[in-house]
Amino acid sequence: MEKIIIDAEQFQRTISRISHQIIEKHSSLDNLVLVGIKRRGAEIAEMLQSRIAELAQTELPLMALDITFYRDDLHLDHQDPVYTGVESQIDITGKNVILIDDVLFTGRTIRAALDALLDFGRATRIELVILVDRGHRELPIRADYVGKNIPTARTEQVQVRTQFYDGMNQVVLIRAKDE
Repeated sequence: MEKIIIDAEQFQRTISRISHQIIEKHSSLDNLVLVGIKRRGAEIAEMLQSRIAELAQTELPLMALDITFYRDDLHLDHQDPVYTGVESQIDITGKNVILIDDVLFTGRTIRAALDALLDFGRATRIELVILVDRGHRELPIRADYVGKNIPTARTEQVQVRTQFYDGMNQVVLIRAKDE
């Protein structure tokens, strides 16, 4: 059973709010780089880049990061991993990086992304944007910008749907079949 927890209008408002927060927190955007975790984190990063450009009249550099081979759970997946590479490789040395993903759950994806970022230099600072924080952390990771906190059961799924991949922008909560 699905329940829409963020509809298309709320989705756009959330992108706008986070964009405003990023602009307000940084006195200058000159040293800022957006890094979206593939797949949906990268699309959310593009939305943020576009909205920040509208608000601040500056286009931030953007990199889409594939963390496939940095994950610590590859051996648990029964499929062969597919690495899609990095688009617009950027040297992040001395930069303030804003790492972007769709859902924060255990923290393992973010840990993998932090490991992957080391291959692109030593950032001055890394901040984290998450569209949905659902709790249940296994690692000490906390987002700097959160679209929405949604308490969930471990058996539930939070699915972020984006225009490019799903034909719509929304977030749904999917309850386990036996609930």
